[in-house]
Amino acid sequence: MRHFSILLCACVALSVAPAMAADIPADILTDMKQADVVILGEDHENAAHHQRQAQLVSELSPNAMVWEMLTEQSASLVTAQVISDPEKLAETIRWVEMGWPPLAMYLPIFAAAPEAPIYGAMVPRKALRAALKSGAAAALGADATRYGLNVALPLEEQAARELDQQASHCGALPDDQLANFVQMQRLRDAVLTRAVLRAIDETKGPVVVITGNGHARADWGVPSILARLAPGLKVVSLGQSQDGQIEGEFDFVIDSPAVEREDPCAVFSQQD
Repeated sequence: MRHFSILLCACVALSVAPAMAADIPADILTDMKQADVVILGEDHENAAHHQRQAQLVSELSPNAMVWEMLTEQSASLVTAQVISDPEKLAETIRWVEMGWPPLAMYLPIFAAAPEAPIYGAMVPRKALRAALKSGAAAALGADATRYGLNVALPLEEQAARELDQQASHCGALPDDQLANFVQMQRLRDAVLTRAVLRAIDETKGPVVVITGNGHARADWGVPSILARLAPGLKVVSLGQSQDGQIEGEFDFVIDSPAVEREDPCAVFSQQD
C-alpha cells in the first residue's frame, strides 16, 4: 500500500468517525458498561461494523484492548503517539503484510482509546501450520490443558464446526481436512482468551476485544472459554450481522447492510 493511500484513507476514516452510526440501543450500552470484558464481533470487510466498534470503544473507555489482528510483538509497540501517525502505525504493526482489510477502516477504533494498552492475539503462521498438522494442543504447548485443547469436542459440536468451516471455505475443503481447520479455529480462540485474561490480570479491566464474529460467538468462541476459566467475569458478546444473516449465539446482535464485494468463492472455482 502506498503511503499516500494510507494517509488519504486515514483522513477519510477519521473525518467520518464523529458521525458514526448512533444506532446502539441504550440497554446494550448499559449492559456493556457493567461488563469486565466486551467482545465486539465484526465482518472484517464491513466498514459499518468498524464504525460501530469505534463508537462503543469511545463510550466504554476500556483499560485495555485485545486485537485479533495484531501479533503480541507488534501490539507491544503501539502507543498513543504511534496511533496519531497512521503511516507510522501501519509500518509498526506491519498491517499490509498481515492481509487484513485496509487499515483506514480500523483507525477510528485505535483512535477511540489511544491510551489503552493493546494486547495482540494473532496466531503466527508457524503456529497455525502446526495446528493444521498436529492439532491445536501441540501448537499452543504448555497452556493447552488449561484452555481445553487436549479434550475432544462433543461429536455434535465437532460436526457443526466442521460444517461451519466448510461453508466459510465455499465447500472447497477436502473432508479429511475439516477437523484440522477446526483445530486452527480452536487455537485462535484459545490465544484470544489467553490475551484477555492477561489484560484483566494486568489492568483489572474493563477489556474490549476486537475480533471476527466467529470468535465472539458465545456458544463456542472466546466467551465460552472465559465462562469456564473465569466464571466471575461478566462477559458481553456482540455479533454484527449483515442483512440479518449471522451464525452463532451472542448476547446481542446489531445488523448492518451487507457490503458489496467480489464473490469470495471465485478464487476456489478458479483453482478447479
